[in-house]
Amino acid sequence: MSRSVRSQFPGIQALSTRIRTLTLGFGEGDDPLYADLPKPSRMKVERKPYPTPMKVLIRRAKEEREARKAQPCRLLEEPPGNGLLVPELVDVAHRVYRARESVLFGVSKLLDVVPLQRCRYCFEVHIGSMGHEIRTCTGPNSGVRCATHVWRRGGVQDVIYFPSCFHLYDRVGKPRVGHDERYSVRRIPAIVELCIQAGLDLEKYPTKRRMKPVYCIEGRIVDFESEAKKDETKSGLNSEDSKSQLLGSAKLGSLINSAAFAVHEKGNNTRDLSTVTLQSWFEMISGVRKIMDKYSVQTCGYCPEVQVGPKGHKVRMCKASKHQSRNGLHAWQEATIDDVVGPNYVWHVRDLHGPALDNNLKRYYGKAPAVVELCVQAGAPIPDQYRSMMRVDVVPPDRDEVDLVA
Repeated sequence: MSRSVRSQFPGIQALSTRIRTLTLGFGEGDDPLYADLPKPSRMKVERKPYPTPMKVLIRRAKEEREARKAQPCRLLEEPPGNGLLVPELVDVAHRVYRARESVLFGVSKLLDVVPLQRCRYCFEVHIGSMGHEIRTCTGPNSGVRCATHVWRRGGVQDVIYFPSCFHLYDRVGKPRVGHDERYSVRRIPAIVELCIQAGLDLEKYPTKRRMKPVYCIEGRIVDFESEAKKDETKSGLNSEDSKSQLLGSAKLGSLINSAAFAVHEKGNNTRDLSTVTLQSWFEMISGVRKIMDKYSVQTCGYCPEVQVGPKGHKVRMCKASKHQSRNGLHAWQEATIDDVVGPNYVWHVRDLHGPALDNNLKRYYGKAPAVVELCVQAGAPIPDQYRSMMRVDVVPPDRDEVDLVA
């Protein structure tokens, strides 16, 4: 813009400065409700980024080693590292489990109304009457098809993905599953295992609940609870305290059924059902974040494998990059919430019955988790935290106007 034009129209200079300032502010993350589009998927040979910087991890390891040398035998006091439950997270675990059941129930009902498409060769998912034309397919023979997707009907597992992990009976005493135990130990969704370790009781998946903290002797966990438990049984101190801590987990089945029935009653209208499902989604995500702040979850740095617990398992089942050098073992690191609950981002569609999304206009389209997009298309209001990611305020040009837009 020339200086003469700026002098004749001073408002243009102020407007351009304002737009530049807002763009920089959003990029720096000043607005907590701003969320940009998710980054493109990494290459298979690259490792996942560490949530905690490596320098911080090395410093923590040195501090733990020095503390172990200074005090070889010590009583672990803070839960859950000492084998006890975190009291304030027991109720959160129950709410997360009920919210997960409500989300699965709502998604299964909404798919009867809103169409869902899935690519035949890759994991791309699209919500709409027809698949989009954006060339992002990475499946077999994608180069021959110019990276175009081949669409077919999808299901609930395509909307939301819960990776599985090994169920641990004792997360502190025996935190690892050996390679020879890979067929004898059951695998369950990682979010369910996280809730179980945080205080949820399920009859199908028993787990050990301690009343006394464990000891750490030269880096090894030693449990002296067996004798103490016998003394408590003789003196009449049974597990009344533990039952009160579990918040009536024996009635968990009835709570789940009543919650699902309530969602079904409210779901007489598709808009109400989508709103309740979206609320359950946010309740589940917020609860998982709270639990993961205390309970550690491990993931492989090269593949989607997840293990809930202080350590990863020893099953040699990794087939990702550089697995030959690790003899098939996983490269364990700290997991994030996206590793426990796969959001599966999809393109946002303004009109389900409109034309398919054009590949030349993909920079004007927004994205959102598949559950959020499904609920929005079913009538739920757009959440504020995903409004910028879905680019609701962006007006995409028509197909014949692509060359006219800068």
